[in-house]
Order: sequence, then structure tokens, then C-alpha cells
Amino acid sequence: MMKSLCGVLSVFLLCCRGCSSVDDSRLDFMLLAGPLTDPSLHDFNVRTAAAQPLSSGGPGTEVQFSDYNCKGPLPEQSRDYFQYLHTMGVTHFKVPLSWSQLLPTGDSSQPHWDTVACYQTLLKQLTEGGLEPLVTLHHSVIPEVFRARYGGWENQAIVDLFEHYAEFVFSVFGDLADSWVTLSHVSELIEERPKDKASSHHAVPELTNAVLAHNKVYHLYHRLFSGGRISLGLGASHVSILSQSETTSTGAGGGLPVLIYQLSIKGCASDHNNYQRLTSVLQVLRSADLKILGCDIVDLFDQLSVGLSPESPPNWTGNSARPSSSSSYKQVWEKFKVETPLERDQFLPESFPEGFAWGASSESFKVEGGWAEHGKGETIWDRFAHEGHVFGNQTADLACDSYNKVDYDVYLLRGLLSKTYQFSLSWARIFPSGHRESVSEDGVLYYDKLIDALIQSNIHPVVTLYHWDHPQALQDYGGWTNDSIIGAFKEYADFCFSRFGDRVKTWNTFSSPWVVSHAGHGTGEHPPGIKDPVIVSYKVTHTILKSHAEAWHIYNDKYRQLQGGKVGIALNSDWAEPQDSSSPIQEVEAAERYLQFMLGWFAHPIFVDGDYPPLLKGQIEAKRQECVGEEPAKLPVFSDTEKKRIQGTADFFGLNHYTSRLVNETKGGCVPGPAGVGDFVSHTDPAWNTTASDWIYSVPWGIRRLLNFVAAEYTSITKVPIYVTGNGMPTEGGMESLNDEERVLYLRGYINEALKAIVLDHVDLQGFTVQSLMDGFEGPQGYSQRFGLHYVDFESADRPRTPKDSAHFYSQIINRNGFSTTRQRRNSPAPQFWSTWQSSLTPSEVPSRAKVVWEKFSRQSKFEKKLYHYGTFPEGFQWGVSSSAYQVEGGWDADGKGMSVWDTFTQKPGSIPNNANGNIACDSYHRTEEDLYMLRALGVTSYRFSVSWSRIFPDGQRGTPNQKGVDYYNRLIDGLLAYNITPMVTLYHWDLPQALMSIGGWENISMITLFNEFSDFCFDTFGDRVKFWLTFNEPYTIAWSGYGLGAIPPNIRDPAVAPYRVAHNLLQAHAMVYHTYDEYYRKAQGGVVSIGLNADWVEPEDVDILREVVAADRAMQFQLGWFAHPIFKNGDYPDAMKWMVGNKSELQGMPESRLPVFTEQEKAYIQGTADIFCINAYSTKIVRHVTRRLTPPSYEDDRDLGEAEESDSPETDIEGQRAVAWGLRRLLNWIKEEYGDPEIYVTENGVATNSKTTVDDTDRIFFFKTYINEALKAQNLDAVRLRGYVASSLLDSFEWLHGYSVGFGLHHVDFQNTMRPRTPKRSAHYYHHIMRDNGFPMPEEERPIYGHFQKGFFWSTATAAYQIEGGWREDGKGLSIWDRFAHTPLRVFNDDNGDIACNSYNKVEEDVAILKRLRVTHYRFSISWPRVLPDGTPRAVNEAGLNYYHRLVDALLAANIQPQVTLYHWDLPQALQDQAGWENDTIVQRFRDYADVIFSSLGDKVKFWITINEPYNVANIGHGYGSAAPGISFRPGTLPYIVGHNLLKAHAEAWHLYNDKYRAKQGGLISITINSDWAEPCNPYKQEDIDAARRVVQFYIGWFAHPVYNGDYSDVMKTIIRERSLAAGLNKSRLPEFTPQEIQKIKGSYDYFGFNHYTTVLAFNLDYKNLQHYDGDRGAGTIADRSWLDSGSSWLKVTPPGFRKILNFIKDEYGDPPIYITENGISERGQINLNDVHRIHYYENYINQALKANVLDGVDIRGYTAWSLMDNLEWATGFAERFGLFYVNHSDPALPRVAKQSAARYATIITCNGFPDPALGPHECLAPEPEGTSSPSPSPLPPVRVQFLGLEVSPADAEVALYILFSLSLIGTIAATFLAFRYRKASSPSTEQSLSLEKRF
Repeated sequence: MMKSLCGVLSVFLLCCRGCSSVDDSRLDFMLLAGPLTDPSLHDFNVRTAAAQPLSSGGPGTEVQFSDYNCKGPLPEQSRDYFQYLHTMGVTHFKVPLSWSQLLPTGDSSQPHWDTVACYQTLLKQLTEGGLEPLVTLHHSVIPEVFRARYGGWENQAIVDLFEHYAEFVFSVFGDLADSWVTLSHVSELIEERPKDKASSHHAVPELTNAVLAHNKVYHLYHRLFSGGRISLGLGASHVSILSQSETTSTGAGGGLPVLIYQLSIKGCASDHNNYQRLTSVLQVLRSADLKILGCDIVDLFDQLSVGLSPESPPNWTGNSARPSSSSSYKQVWEKFKVETPLERDQFLPESFPEGFAWGASSESFKVEGGWAEHGKGETIWDRFAHEGHVFGNQTADLACDSYNKVDYDVYLLRGLLSKTYQFSLSWARIFPSGHRESVSEDGVLYYDKLIDALIQSNIHPVVTLYHWDHPQALQDYGGWTNDSIIGAFKEYADFCFSRFGDRVKTWNTFSSPWVVSHAGHGTGEHPPGIKDPVIVSYKVTHTILKSHAEAWHIYNDKYRQLQGGKVGIALNSDWAEPQDSSSPIQEVEAAERYLQFMLGWFAHPIFVDGDYPPLLKGQIEAKRQECVGEEPAKLPVFSDTEKKRIQGTADFFGLNHYTSRLVNETKGGCVPGPAGVGDFVSHTDPAWNTTASDWIYSVPWGIRRLLNFVAAEYTSITKVPIYVTGNGMPTEGGMESLNDEERVLYLRGYINEALKAIVLDHVDLQGFTVQSLMDGFEGPQGYSQRFGLHYVDFESADRPRTPKDSAHFYSQIINRNGFSTTRQRRNSPAPQFWSTWQSSLTPSEVPSRAKVVWEKFSRQSKFEKKLYHYGTFPEGFQWGVSSSAYQVEGGWDADGKGMSVWDTFTQKPGSIPNNANGNIACDSYHRTEEDLYMLRALGVTSYRFSVSWSRIFPDGQRGTPNQKGVDYYNRLIDGLLAYNITPMVTLYHWDLPQALMSIGGWENISMITLFNEFSDFCFDTFGDRVKFWLTFNEPYTIAWSGYGLGAIPPNIRDPAVAPYRVAHNLLQAHAMVYHTYDEYYRKAQGGVVSIGLNADWVEPEDVDILREVVAADRAMQFQLGWFAHPIFKNGDYPDAMKWMVGNKSELQGMPESRLPVFTEQEKAYIQGTADIFCINAYSTKIVRHVTRRLTPPSYEDDRDLGEAEESDSPETDIEGQRAVAWGLRRLLNWIKEEYGDPEIYVTENGVATNSKTTVDDTDRIFFFKTYINEALKAQNLDAVRLRGYVASSLLDSFEWLHGYSVGFGLHHVDFQNTMRPRTPKRSAHYYHHIMRDNGFPMPEEERPIYGHFQKGFFWSTATAAYQIEGGWREDGKGLSIWDRFAHTPLRVFNDDNGDIACNSYNKVEEDVAILKRLRVTHYRFSISWPRVLPDGTPRAVNEAGLNYYHRLVDALLAANIQPQVTLYHWDLPQALQDQAGWENDTIVQRFRDYADVIFSSLGDKVKFWITINEPYNVANIGHGYGSAAPGISFRPGTLPYIVGHNLLKAHAEAWHLYNDKYRAKQGGLISITINSDWAEPCNPYKQEDIDAARRVVQFYIGWFAHPVYNGDYSDVMKTIIRERSLAAGLNKSRLPEFTPQEIQKIKGSYDYFGFNHYTTVLAFNLDYKNLQHYDGDRGAGTIADRSWLDSGSSWLKVTPPGFRKILNFIKDEYGDPPIYITENGISERGQINLNDVHRIHYYENYINQALKANVLDGVDIRGYTAWSLMDNLEWATGFAERFGLFYVNHSDPALPRVAKQSAARYATIITCNGFPDPALGPHECLAPEPEGTSSPSPSPLPPVRVQFLGLEVSPADAEVALYILFSLSLIGTIAATFLAFRYRKASSPSTEQSLSLEKRF
């Protein structure tokens, strides 16, 4: 047989250099199998594996399959196959890589990542299966795809190509394998040549180059890795080739060890001596004389195995026979009892297996909250807590609010590096009643969202179906004691598998079911609180086991094949140790009984034989015989069918373990319960460490023993892996628990003992989950015990989560995969950044050519400025966050650091508010891991930080560096790179070593060299890993604030000269550092160097005045150009600056300019010294030209500028730093135009909030939402080459002159806590979402749809009598309350009134004519009550007034326009107001009488009636706030409710009058029109704000809709107002009560839902204390999202998605009534522009949202009304706000109506009855039609100036362009989902009241 050993040999040199022989005592013999082939393993079955071959192609097959190359997925059986090989003794497995599959183009920068991932998975599976990979880079012959381009090995270029390929392979697989083959079949290069040329392989160029390539790769490998071995493979007849390889020249076949890579076996007959022959072969191969490392045994084993039966070979040790339970426990006990405490507790510093599943957990009822949200059913824990059974009467109603905080929880998991997240589903959230017919889609969507978020963050969800909280509805029928629950659980599990199983691959059916049985039904400590340890406890276990089995089978039968997941169960158990190590056998048996009564009770049926443990059954039977008549336990019996059904129903063994017990035997007598029945008693050791729980003691060694027991007792039979599914300990509550050292020690001990079980005991443990992710509701203990790795502040409505020390410790364990230092790969070159190498640009003109930016943007309308842009940044866009050394590091004098100028400055009292300093700051110097934790969680790709010069060189001089300081930055940089975060390092961020001030600091030219030396050291020390360098941060601030104003250190106040001199030196220092990098480091390190410049954008006060534009340009040159112009243009200062300073200097009598001069050599040296343009930007200023003073000389006065803030933009908490988002886009455009279109990086951008703003930082979200969107506009719309964005800053920190009074951080730092805990703010989650989405992709809710409303849809427009009619004293009209109000001083803006208004009283024909132009089908108008009934009563009907309405109605009908008539639109007769108006109950009858007159007069022609328009405004605005007629505000707590009460009764009277008296004859519709905003929670992650938003809607629309459509006021209103009234000492509610008869009369008094809607608000909880008024009752404040488009009304923001939402709300809340939208529109203010693009945008978007509600959501919308037909008197705002589709020129006495562009657009929508799909081609409705009626000739107007997106176009062109724009993308505003409000305003109720003023006032 040895003659057949002539296959291919592979020669290896040992991994240790200089070794040329093998020490057999140190290296095990390698048994080599593989590789996988295609197709492979299709028929592999682990149960019959003994009869199967080692090859994956099949035994004895002659079909040659190709090697598996990762073109398809790995075979499903691969894991089992590898484990089988391991059991057969195989040690290594061949993995040939596919060069062409990994690098399809040959370019290592363009790999096929799916193939990379596939091979990585394969290599990890091998390692997990106990096999070591032997990886082959390539076979031999060049792949055809490369051969076509480069030729074969004869081409030298192939050598380099192969080397690059190898380098790539090592970079992605190098840490996964130690054994490598470069070319496995080199001999083929000889054999494939013609025979006449193959005789001498020394002359074969292909071979020469192949060996050369091998040599290069060999050396490359050993440069990269300190370990491993690598060689090439060749045939036995070609060993002499080795002499050509320098890597094998020492032996060349004479002493080198040999690995037989491929062995062919031929001619071996199969007989009973096969095993003997196999042994003989292996003995020969292992001969020490042969120096054979190992051998390929595939063919050997496969040939010898032919004909074998599946039976085990001789001496095979199998596991088919299960040892008895007693022997399993005794075996473990015997194994460990001999350990001394020292041996037992010895620490094992090793790693867990590759791919080990690290996780954290939570449980639904402990963290979710939202106990009644979206229809969730009550659980047994809800009932238990509400009945007062929990510590402190605490409940889980809100808990951690995880129901609303999915992003918050996943954020923590990313920071933790968790691979898995184990959470439980709330059965009652999914099936509120416990059964499928009650499924709650909202509850299901919550889990969808959580699962998707986890997967998006590469965290595997592990889902527990049941963790103790079943629906109370099921408990009411007996719960787990009722067998029917088995079917219910199966149904529930089936639903969960079907809904979530496509993403969830690991399931626990139950977690800790022992607790359910024992504590819930035995002792009654848990719900449902049943105390029956005799029967019920056992019955519950019986039911749970059967339920578990049913769930497992439903998955196995229905889902496993499709979903490929696994289902197990998580059982809890203590470890039980005999109390005395020398215990007699009785004590050992007692300890075993303890385990069987806890763990075996559930595990034995599932993992062994389907029945309870014999020991358990025997013990209970013995007690039955002992305790006749008083049995302490009754164990149910499984049928044989049930046993079979239960046995083997777990794919893994989940183990929850927390503590151990010492056990000894006792006689329990007839006492029920496990101890009594089991005849044991448990104890604890006083030496064990205690916890906050009297149940849990820290006993780490117990988990190792328990794992050994589980492996021996259970998993040795089923061969399933074990997972620790819960392990942790509680501490007491409070912020002090952040320093949870006891938990750190606990986890360290338990995890290390688990590691020992794997490494030393070979237990198949595959995962470890810590309980729990965060503090939660801990059952009966409430919140008094904390298990969390993260602290949750349950006193805060925000429920902020803060990492504890244990979280940081656990993340390090996960990162290291245990406790050992893993083999480190040496640094390979990092990816190259872009680099801008540009030639010299011409100097800037005055003004610069960049003035085109003002020409392009400054004339934009507010609409154009604020229009939100949806889109994404380019792929590869860099997202970062920043900090700086002095602001965060602290450690100001630690470890030899020198003093900086900021250290000196801040130690002086009075320098900083509250004498703050950076001595400790965020303590980042000692808390690197905490910072890395937040960076990981945030998900940034880069982190910008600065190096402290004085920490490296304490005296600033390059002597011996401070190694401790260097080590800190090395740790930080290495940590960043470990998580794929690019370090962006700033060399100087203002903290000059104080020692250098002795030479004058930056005023001294010698600083240039000193800074270069410092930078050179940094490049040399860190540059192998840092690829992005900034020399200076904001040199402008250094020069001007530090040396001009003297505001910051070094506090030199010399504004005339020092700033220019310092800037001169800074520029030269920067240039020298740049050149140092360029000459000495760039080639090797491949990084980029730039400088971080800062600038505000400046806007000219008047863009149409050239001098102001020149002033703005000058401002830019004096700030940004000061440094950018020399670097990016021509090496010199801008001419604008040279000219101004030179002239000023001369005027000041100076002999030369105060601005220094560069030599030509210096200019050339400075020019081009930046690879990219880095800009810090925060705000915008408005500038104008001002002639400033000459003396004293100053940089500030040199500019001749006046500055002002941009007053229309929000203030921030830093004075003068307003948030002017649109300025960023203009600044980026200016840089593009001025500096030759460089690549730009925004290196700082952020906003300050005051220190009282902790985690709910709405303003910062607004800031990022708008600023980053402006950056996106610059990128996408303006072609600015923006490459990255850095948010400022990572943490709240020392904010320079503001100390800690403000913060810029995405993470809150508690500076009062010595631990400086970091807590994510809401802005951190928001910024993460922006980065995840790479910008702002259009939300689904904003996307337009195309389609049409139903035939017969009502299209209308509206007006109101007082607003348009005029004729206030004509023809006998009586006075109205608005006549009185408008003639009262200071009531209406500009003293406007409705005396004439639009004079519609005299312009019926003109009004109808413009209606015809709109093509409306209906026209809504109101009747003036005092025009018809001057005194409000029918005693004297004014026929002239009534005739006006007849004329109007007749004209409408003649034009085929149907009238929609409102009886009351706020203009009550003053005569009735004199009798208390709507406050007087008699008004109800007066309104009925008035309605009767109108119905009888007009009803035969009018078929659509509205009783009252917007009763909310009548009641609250007119009688609460008093900002509308009748202007009453002195009884805000009662009068609005009284008025509202009477309005509802009046409406009902009018409705019933029409219904009873007129409907049959007239056949019309009648209802009431109710108005309402939609409300979104200001903070959508916060239950408090969600509740506030609901209250806003209920107190708004619900106030009037609920009585009409549902009957009576809503419970929300009634309850809140009653409780607040009683609390204020009143004896009854301020809200009047309806009698039962009134309720009945009002309910159902509608034919449709009339609805007016304009906008959406953001609501937040606001406590008005004891103030008794509507806003106090509502308990909410409202604000608007800063990104929403404005209108001419302060209250109206453009928020289209809210329209759809409130329409759906009406449908769901009020019984799906038919809806007529009776008002919707937008206003403008200021100069008239007939091209009202903002109104067109509004109508297109709002109407499209209505179409969505109708078509997609099934909302029954019957009509739409645009408000309003024409500009009119907008109530208290007079004529200043204009809503009209037609402009009314009030300067012309004729009051002509002039169409705006929106009129044409609305007419088109009406004609199309919606939005035709442009993809279907031009629709006929878009063709212009001749107008039926022309409008009256208006007085001459000046030519209309129509601006459209910066272009001047005709109105018609603008309309067409807008429609095309809409057809492509209906751009709307973002929905209100991410916002909050600062609580500082809560102390000022009057301010909040002003925020709540509704609509037009």
C-alpha cells in the first residue's frame, strides 16, 4: 500500500523562524480531510454518519465534483458534517479559495463581499466544529478571466497580481486560519507543457514566476502575522523545485517536514481487515524518521469504509446509553469534590470558541410599559401589581417605556457589542384575549420594529414566547390549570412563528417555567398568586410541558424547513452542592433530589424520555404511601402518546442560572413543597458574597458544575448545544449603582467558570446571556432591585438609560471573546482618503466671483429657503462626531502631563462661570472605554479628537515624550480602529503648553519649528493608524479671540497687530507640518492633512445694493479667506483684506501695513497645503457696510462692517449663535465657487443647549434636521463636493468660556457625579438614523400617489359672511359681535374691519364668475344671522338681507354650482350678545328659530347645511382667550365649557328641526363642522408626550365630535376636568353635564362629518399646577417642528401627513362617518406675489394626503373645500393674512378679484378629480380649457414678478413646472415624529398659553 502513497506532497516550514525540523512532542499529527465539493452533503445524516465517507462527494464515487467555491450557500448539514469529522479524529480540513470568485476583476479594492462572507462563515464553522482550516490560495493555473487579460504565469504582472490577492485574503481571513498553502498543485505548471519542453522544470518561466510569487507571499504573511505556517504544494516527483524557493532553501527536501496534501489509494480490497490496514498505514506515516506532519486521509478512509455497516467499529465509545440520573450527578460530584478552593477558583485566561453567542436579555412585562397601549390586554402581572402586591405599590404600567423606545434599547446593544438580544413577547399585546381572533396589529408592529432594528444593527433576536405574563383573560378561565390553554398557546406560537420567523431564528418557548409552577401556583409569591403546592403546582408543570411540546412540533412540522431556525426552552436551576464535602451518600442524594425537583422536573421529560425523572416520581410515590390521606404532592401522569410527543422537543438546552445552594438530607414528613416532598433542606455559605436579593448569592463555581451535570444528564443524549440564557445579579437602586463593582466581579467569575466548562470539561456551551440589558420591574420587588447592565432613572419620564461599569466590563469580554489577549494582526495600510491636489488659483477679485452665491440664493422666498429636500448622500459619505482634548480628557495633571494655557486660565477664580475648569471634564483620559461605547452605539464612521500637546511634551519641547500620554492616545486610536471608526486627529485645538508662553506663544516665530517637531512625533507615532490629520482647529479663533480680543487664553488683548502676526505664524506652521507629512510620511502612511477653518455665513443686508454685497464678501474674506486664501488659492492673503488693512494702516499714520507680507518663497510654500477643505460652521450674520473708526486700530474696525443677527431664526443658548440652517448651504456654495470646487468636509456643526436640558434635546434635533438637510441640498442640488459631516459633539463637555452651563453633546454627562456617566440624548438616536439612512430618503408618508376621487366628489371653496360681505349697515342689517369687536381699539390688526371687506354683498356676479373659473361643483358660504334677523329673533325678518342670499343661491345654481350653507360662522347678533349670547341657555331656542327661518326660505334650493362652524373657536377663542368676538377672557375655567355646551345643544335643535320638519320635503344633508389640528408627540419615544398628544386631540376635535358622534363628552375630558376641579376645592366639575335626554338628542345629530383642518402641532406634557382653564385641563403645550414650512399665519405650518392621520382618526374614533372637508388652506403675508407656489405646494400635498386616506385607508371622504375663495378679512389679523385663491386689491375701490396661480392649479385638480398618473401618458384633464367666464377687469397692476426656484418665469410656465415637479416627486414636510420641548417654559404659564392660541388669532 505504501507504493500508492505517491500523491501530491505539500512541504511546510514551521511557523517559528529558524526552525527546520519538527518536534513531535509539540506538534500533533495532522489528519487532513476535505475539501467540500459541489454538490455536497446532500445525503449526509449524522445518525448514520459512521457508515459515510469523510469526503463530501460520496464513497467510492468516480464522479469528480468541483471544489465548493461559495457561489451558493453553505450546505445546511455542514456544521454536523464538520462535527462528525472531528469525532472521527480528523484535525484539519482543506479550504481551497476561488481567486476569481473573491476578486472578479482582479482588483483587491473591488471584492465580491458575499463570497468573502461565505468563506468567513465556512472557516468559522470549521473552528466551531473542532477542525483547523488549511487554506489554499490557489490551485496553479491562472483563472481564465485573468488569463484573458494578463496571460499566464509567464507574465511578471501575474506575480504582483497574486501578491495583491494574497494580501487581501490575509486581511479578511488571516485571523481565522493558521495553516496556508499558496499554490497547491505547482507541478501542473510543468505537466501541462508539451513533453518536449517539460523535461527540465528549472527552465520553465511559468514555474519560476509561480515560485517567485510564493516567496513574496511567504514573506508577506510573516510580516503580517507572528505565527502560523505557509508553504506550497507539489508532486512527489518534483520536490527539487523547492531549491528555487528561498523560503525552503535550508532543507529543500532534506530535513523539512512534509504534509501529504493529497493521497490516492488504489487496489485496496474491502474486507474485515480494513481497520487493521488503516492502523498500519497510520503507524508508518507517523514514523519519526519520515518527519511527516500529517496526511490526507479522505481517500484512505473512504476506501476502507466501503461495505461497513452503520454499527460502531471495534472499541468505538458511543453515547447511546444514558447513565442513570444518580450516576450523572455523582460523576460530576466526584469530579469536582477533590478540588481545593484554590484549584476551584483558579482563573482561566483564555478565549471562548469563535462565533460564541454573547447576549443580553429583557422580559416584556419588566421593560415594555405601555400596559394599555393600542388595545393591549391586561396580563396577570398587570392585575397583580394593580392590586397592590408589589413593593411600594409599584406597577409596570410604564416600566422602562421600551414599547416606545426600540431605538434606545438597540442603541445600548450596539454599544455593548451584543451579538444577540433575548427578549420575550407579551402574549396579551399580540392577542389581548389570549386568542388569535383578538390579534392587535399595533402590538405585532412593535415587535416587527424591534426585530428589524436588531437585524439592522447585526444583532440576532432570540425570542421567548412566554415569560410569566399570560393574558388575564385566560387566567379568568384557569390559566395553566385549564388544558384549553395548550391549544391557545399553540395558536399563539403558530402566529409568532409565521409572523416573525422569517427573521427570528432562535426561539425559547418558555423561560424559567419552574418559577411559574412554584412561585405562581405553589407559594403564590407571583401572579396569579395561587398557593397550592400539592396539586396545582404540578398540574401547571404538566400543562406547560405539553404546551411546549405542541409549540415545538408546530415549528418542526410547519416552519423549520422554510425558516431554518431552532426552538428550545430556557430552564432555571440552582446548583446543589452537598453541604459537607465529606458528606455521606445520603447528602449527595439529597443534593441530587434538589436538582431533580427543580431542573429535572422539566428537563427530564424533554431531553430524556418524555416523562418525569424516576427519582422525582419515586419520591412522590413514597410520600403518598407515607402520608395516607394527606398527600403532599399529586403528580399527573403522561400517557405514552404524550411522552413521545414531549421527548426530544428541544433544539438546544437553555439554562438560566444565578446561584447555588448547599443541601443536606432531612425528613420532610408530609409537608408540601419541593423541600418537604424531596426530603432535603438548603443552606447558604456565610462566606458567599450576598446581593440585593436574599435568593441570589454569588457562587461562580456552581455554574461550571451545573453545566457539567446538564451535559452528562441531558445533552449527552440529545446532542444539542447548551446556552446560558440568563445569568446576573441584582443591586439596590439609585445612581450609585452605576459603580456596580459587585456585578463586575459576579460576571467575571460566572463567565470564567463557563469558559472552564468549555475548555477544560468540553461542555458544548455555545452562548452566554446576561440578565439583564437594563434595570426593570423585578416582579414583587418592583424597582427596588436592579439587574441591569444599564441604569434606568425611573423618576424621569424620559426613562434615560446609562451604562454601568458592568456594561463596560461585559462589552470588553465580548470584544475579546473571553479573557485572553488574542493574536494581534499587524497593521495593514488603511483605506486611502480622497486628496485634492490643485494648482495655484488666481487671487480673489473684489468682490470675489463667489458673489454669484448671493445672486443665486439671496432673493429666495421663505418657501424656497425652507422647502425640505429628500435624498441621500453619496455612498461612502463619512459621518462623524467630535471632541477636543481640553474639553473632555480631564487628567489635567495626571501621569506627568504639563500645564496648558487653558489649565492656567481656568485655575484663576472668576475666569469661567461657577469657576468651572477642565481638570476632570468628562474624565475621558481614564474612561476611554466609556467613550468608545457611545461611539459604537452611535454608529459613526469617524471620530474627530485632538491631541494634547502638553500631555505628549509637557514643556512643549521635543525631548523625551510622556509615555503615559502616548499610551492613552494609542489606546484610543486602537480602540477606534477595532470598531472600524476612522480617527480624525487635530494636532492643535487651542491648548498650548503653558511653558511655551515664556517665549510669547504664537507671536514667536520659533513656534513654527516647535509645532512641526510635535507634529512630526505624532505622525511617526500614530500615523501608521491615523490617516486624517488637521493641523489647527479654527486658527481664526486662536488669532482673534486669543490675541486680539483676549477673551480666551493666552488672553492677550492687542486687536491691532497681534492677530495678524499670530495668523502669519499659524499659516507658516501649518505649511511646514504639511510639507513634513508630504515628504516623510505620505508615501508610507497614505493619509491626508488639512486645517480646520471656521466661518459664519454672512448675508448682505440688501442684496440689491452692490456696496452691501461687497461688504458681505469682505466679511467672508476677513474670516474664512484670511486662512483659506493663502492655502487654497495663491499663498497670499485676499486682496480685499490687504487693501483694507493697508489703507487703514496708512490712514492711521503707520509706515507699513499691519498685515504682514509673505515672500514669494513663503507663498509658494503655503499654497496648496491642504488635501481637503475642512470647515466648522454654526451660524449666519447679516452685514452691512459701515465706516468704522480709525483709532484705536483694530482688526474688527479694519473690516468696515456692521453685523446683526438673522432675527427670523431661532436663538440658541449661546448668544449671537442663532440656528440659521440655510446659511450652511450658501457657505458651502461659496467655498465651492471661491476655492475651485474642492472636496469639503464639515468638521464641526452643532448647537448648544443649556445645562437643564439633559436627554430630551428637541432643539438639537431641529438643528441637525435642518442643517444636515441644507448640506444635502448643497450636495445634491448644487453639486458641492461634500464628503463628510462631523456633529459637534460626542459628549457634553467643558464649553470654553461657558464652562458647563451649556452643552453641545449627543450624550449627556452628569458632571455632578464623579463617574461622569454618559447617557444618550434623543438627538443621538436621531443622528444615528440620519447616518443609517445616509441622509433623508423620502418617508413613505410623504410620497405622492396617483389616482382619483370617486365620481360625484364635491369640489368646493369657502368664505364666511363677515369676512367678505361688507355692507355692514346696508339694507337694515343688524350689528354682529364682530362689528362691535372690530370697532373696538386694539382688537383687530391695523384697525381693519369688515365694514366693506370684499364687498361681496354687492358683487354676487363677480364672485360667481370666479367660482366658475375654478370649476368647483360647490360653494360654501355662511349666512349673516344679523343680516336676516337684525335683533336675532324672527320677530322682524330683514327681507332685503334674505334676498341677497336668494340672489346668490340662484346665481350659483344657474352656474351649476351647488350651495353649501353655514348657518353660523361666528357673527352672532349683538342684540343676543347683550343678553349674554352663547352663555345664556335661551340661545339654544334662538338658534333654532333662526334656523327655521333659513330652512323655510332657502331649503328648497339648498341641499347642504352646516349648523355651526368651528364651535371650538367660538367657545375657547371667543370666550376663553378672548382674542375673537365677543372677546371674553376673564372666566377661562368655566365659560368656554358653558358656551360649548350650549353650542352643542343648539346644533342638535337645528338638526332635529331639519330632520323632523324639512328633510322629507327638501332632501338635504345637515351636520356641524368641527375643526382640529392633528397632534404628534413632541418626543415620540416618550409615553408622557404620546399621552399629551392624545389629550390635545381629544380636547380639540373630541370636545364637540364625541357628543355628536358617540354621545356625551369623552371620558378623558370628563375625568380630567372633574379631578382638577375637585382638587382646586370646587364641589363639582367645571364641565357641565348633559341630562340623559340631552345626550340622546345630541348623539347622532349628523348626516356627515364636516371637518376643517389646517396644520399639525407637536404636543408635550405640561403641568399647569392648579390653574383652572382649558390649557391646564388639557395639560399639554404645543410647538412646531422647525423644518416645517411656514405660512402667513404663525399657527399654521405645512404638515400634510397629519391630514391623513386625523382623517383616519375620525374614521376609527367616530364610526366611519362620511366626511366632507369643509376648510383647508394656507395664508401668506407681505408683498403680493400672484405666483403663490407655496399655496400650490400646500394644496397638492394636502389633497394628495386626503386621496391616500380615501384610496389606501378606506376613509369615506365625499368632498373637499379650499379655504378660501378670495383674500378677505382674516378676523383678528385683519387683511394682513391672505388665504385666497384670488387676490383682492384693497387699494382699488372696485376691489377686483385677480386669480393667483394656485387658482389654476386647483382648477386642474378639480378637472382631473385627483392626480392622473404621468406614467400613463398625458391625461385629457390637463389640457387647458376655454374659461367660461372672464374675471372683471381689474385696475392696472404693476407687471407681476414671478420667481420660481430662483428663476424668473411666466406664471403659466411656473404652473407647468410645478405640476411636472409634483408629478415626479411631491415634496412635503417631515411628519412630526422626533421632537420635544424645554421644560424651562413650564414655569411660565402665560407663555405657554400664548403657544396654545389656535388658528387665526
